[in-house]
Amino acid sequence: MAKTIEFTKMHGAGNDYIYVDTDRYPIDDPAALSIKWSRQHTGIGSDGLILISRSEVADFRMRIFNADGSEAMMCGNGTRCVGKYVYDKGLTDKTRISLETLSGIKIIDLHLTGGEVTSASVDMGPYTVLPLGDDPTPFVNREITAGGVTMRGTAVSMGNPHLVFFVDDAEHFDVAGIGPAFERHPWYKDRTNVEFAQVLSPSSIRMRVWERGSGITMACGTGACATYVAGVVNHLVSGRTSLILDGGTLYIEQAADGHIIMTGPAETVYEGRISY
Repeated sequence: MAKTIEFTKMHGAGNDYIYVDTDRYPIDDPAALSIKWSRQHTGIGSDGLILISRSEVADFRMRIFNADGSEAMMCGNGTRCVGKYVYDKGLTDKTRISLETLSGIKIIDLHLTGGEVTSASVDMGPYTVLPLGDDPTPFVNREITAGGVTMRGTAVSMGNPHLVFFVDDAEHFDVAGIGPAFERHPWYKDRTNVEFAQVLSPSSIRMRVWERGSGITMACGTGACATYVAGVVNHLVSGRTSLILDGGTLYIEQAADGHIIMTGPAETVYEGRISY
């Protein structure tokens, strides 16, 4: 017998997901449904599926499934949209929300206009500059080769892995041609997200992304944070920095405690029902 659920299509800077309150609509096989529903022509069309529920250790819990069915550890744009979802739907009256993710508990500060959430700031926590391969030292501006292409990259973790390359022209860079090979580089057992970034000024970066499990997306919140970190450790940017993505702009800065703070939009596209 077919089941019918209600969902909300939302996006943060163009990074779009299908959101479902699983306290109301339990889902047995989210990986398979994420693949099915994310398809552009025969499904709802999205970068993946995000499940929201109450949490025993925070206000709410988020699970993220990419368009290929793999489960993601964290999504900065999705986190902001979860904050908007739970507030606008009356599941909470808090404007500071704790959210359980596979990368730990994140704190969301909501920004309201006319009683609705229009943007949010997320404490993305601390970062780590990762070693790669057999070298235990942090991988900063060092050569790495994949698919016959050698580039200089910086490896950053924001609770999930990122490989950041600074390029001369991000707008016209072959993200689709080069991103997949680096995503699956053998130094990354579980694959990695790949960012291609162009420094426009000490406070502005143009960035494009190849997301692990989803391919090219309009935006990636953790990727924007990782790119900012790579810019800082390579002495290319400092202070509050605008990350200009395909789908919009995010603002990244480092707090006094070393945590990375991301601010950006959260928007509802439409509400729907689907049977499966």
